[in-house]
Amino acid sequence: MAASLLGRRAALFFGFTKLNSFLPAAVQQIANYNPRPLWLNIKNPYIPNKESEKTPEWQKTEKYERKLFGRYGSASGVDPAKLWPSHTRLEELMAEEKEWHPPIEVMLKNIAARQKEKEQKRMEREKIIAANMAKMPKMIADWKKQKREAKQKQREEKIKRDKLLAEARERFGYALDPRSAKFKEMVAEIEKEEKKKRKLLKRRKREEEQGSAGTTAAESSQ
Repeated sequence: MAASLLGRRAALFFGFTKLNSFLPAAVQQIANYNPRPLWLNIKNPYIPNKESEKTPEWQKTEKYERKLFGRYGSASGVDPAKLWPSHTRLEELMAEEKEWHPPIEVMLKNIAARQKEKEQKRMEREKIIAANMAKMPKMIADWKKQKREAKQKQREEKIKRDKLLAEARERFGYALDPRSAKFKEMVAEIEKEEKKKRKLLKRRKREEEQGSAGTTAAESSQ
């Protein structure tokens, strides 16, 4: 029986050794890791003296006291009641918890509100696009009209400029530079004459209308 038990142990050992040969080196190192035990001096723990100037400031904080109590328990000499947050700090923690980790109902409500806002913005954007698409034919027609009017204006300006240049050549016997002062004076003089002609024609038309109106009134009185 002892021989059988020894044989099974040997087979198990050699089987484990054979399995290790197929494992990566990193896995074998982790599997064979044997950490040293953490020795804590429970009987005589290090408790910093808060009254001493040699004690670092970070060892005088509440955070370090919580660490001491967590490590040594009552042997640390720390009063557990002091480790609890004050009412003010507890309210701050609750407010932070409520802000950064709200309940699932609040999270679902916020998600629904964001989805609703996103959907509303999408619908408004599609509405604007549809309205612009509806205006597109008129916008295209207006653009084409503006292009036609601009071309027509250019043609009229060219005809007018050519006419003025011909007028200047006829008056002075030679071609003038349209940028010259002499040409500009001639244009101003022509425009002044045309203005007087338009004013005269307007007055004659008004007189004719008044004369025709008086004749009609006299005929009706007879």
